[in-house]
Amino acid sequence: MADTLDPVFQIQRVYLKDLSLEQPNSPGILLEQEQPTVDIQLGVDAQPVTEGIYEITVSATVQTKIQDKTVFLVEAKQAGIFEIRNLPEDQMGPILGIACPQIVYPYLRGNVADVIQRGGFPPVHLAEINFQAMYEQQQAQAAGQPQAITTQ
Repeated sequence: MADTLDPVFQIQRVYLKDLSLEQPNSPGILLEQEQPTVDIQLGVDAQPVTEGIYEITVSATVQTKIQDKTVFLVEAKQAGIFEIRNLPEDQMGPILGIACPQIVYPYLRGNVADVIQRGGFPPVHLAEINFQAMYEQQQAQAAGQPQAITTQ
């Protein structure tokens, strides 16, 4: 009989935790001919629920503006519940910060595009995300290492 237990990594559930669409300047802003600017912010959060069970939340904020007026604002949180047991401690960070968000993110992308389209706008498709690079950047920031910052 082996002394070590087999590792466990299972998706228990993926669900839409929060979703809102605001159009504070409609209908007037909808008559504007100018192209809006789009700002997209993403975040990842991992929280233990109980022993071996974790909730991973990937959030997105999409705001479009024409000059200083908001056309629409979408805030969304897509979450997943994962059972993760018997893994070495040094593997937990990458599992929670890379593997789990990669599973949850496609659901977020679909829900954001859908709600924007249902709001009467062409869908905004969130780009593919390299969660490994995002995780490594967060780790470097936490360790106080200098970062190269890219802007668009």
